[in-house]
Amino acid sequence: MALAYMLLVLFPAVFIAAFIFLVMGVINFDFSNSEIPPGVNQPVKLRIIHIILISRAVVGRILENIGICSQISFVRYMQGRKTLGADQNLFIKDLWFEKVPVRIYQPKAPSASQRRGVMFFHGGGWVFGSLETHEKLCRSIARESESVVVSVGYRLAPEHKYPAAYEDCLHATIHFMKNLEHYGVDPARIIVSGDSAGGNLAAARLVIAVRGLTAPDLPKLRAQILIYPGLQALDFNLPSYQQNRGVPLLFRERAAFYVLQYLNGDASNLEEVLEGSHIPSDIILNYRKWVSPDYIPEKFKARGYKPHVLLECATEVYEAVKRFCEPNLCPLLAEDAVVQQLPETFILTCEYDVLRDDGLLYKKRLEDNGVPVTWYHLEDGFHGIISLHDYGGFSFPAGKRGLDSIV
Repeated sequence: MALAYMLLVLFPAVFIAAFIFLVMGVINFDFSNSEIPPGVNQPVKLRIIHIILISRAVVGRILENIGICSQISFVRYMQGRKTLGADQNLFIKDLWFEKVPVRIYQPKAPSASQRRGVMFFHGGGWVFGSLETHEKLCRSIARESESVVVSVGYRLAPEHKYPAAYEDCLHATIHFMKNLEHYGVDPARIIVSGDSAGGNLAAARLVIAVRGLTAPDLPKLRAQILIYPGLQALDFNLPSYQQNRGVPLLFRERAAFYVLQYLNGDASNLEEVLEGSHIPSDIILNYRKWVSPDYIPEKFKARGYKPHVLLECATEVYEAVKRFCEPNLCPLLAEDAVVQQLPETFILTCEYDVLRDDGLLYKKRLEDNGVPVTWYHLEDGFHGIISLHDYGGFSFPAGKRGLDSIV
């Protein structure tokens, strides 16, 4: 930081010029590489938010190049800078569950009966996100649903690869379920939930629970709430990936990059994953019964979807990513015998989200196996919109509608 301070003092004009150059470059990048569909309400807001996020990433890259800190560290620091004060309606406490940091939100108002318990796993592509980034969302869920919410600060990639994040969520949930009496939670009303990568972790947690690999004396989970979850890594050419490839806040390329970071901390096979040559065709065909554009309703293919041709896969590439076929990593690939035992499920999807079709395919799998499903689709929504339900001047009404449906 001393170097940055010296440069700032000695060469302010250079810094100002560099900043202007950076901003102009970011704006140019945003307009040339992103697309705001006509169906998104308040497109200017989304454009500005996207420019801010790109600027943050660019500054992080500059700091990394001059040896001050890594880009990931800078972005994480900026994400977690803002902290909220006390909440007049909630008791909020930071604890550790089995070496995993958690933040518990408990309504202050007395309750005549035991409350609902909600385990929440934050999004951020397994690379970003924290207890702080989802503080407003967890407070809102706890207040408006009068539930005890436990937000889990699981370990992040690429420092901690799969299954570190999953194991943290699993251990935190088991600890909570063994100590419900301390929090006044009803054992019959425990829910696992999460957004984006957190939705993946919530669904993966249930795969293990159904398989009976957790303690058999624990209460059964009442439901799962999945907010635009990423549930598979076999096909990045589904209709939603093609249609929304450049729609903020999650580009198609970034979605593949994040899951590779989570898997092994290495994105060297990114191109193969994007083009679909990372899994052998015989394995892909075996999973076509679950992961296929054929099961996406026709109305969701109207925006220019083109069928994708299967490509050959190199052995070394498959060896590097073959764990993509594990249900703990990609819950959409769980066997029917497991899916049939899953609890009632709420799924939220957004029309302008690359992960939309993961949610649609999971919805179909659950329904085909007799699992009750409530599906809420934001026709004007994009990835990450729920976290923008209360974002000051950059709030989106669709985000509030989505949050209300969750509550």
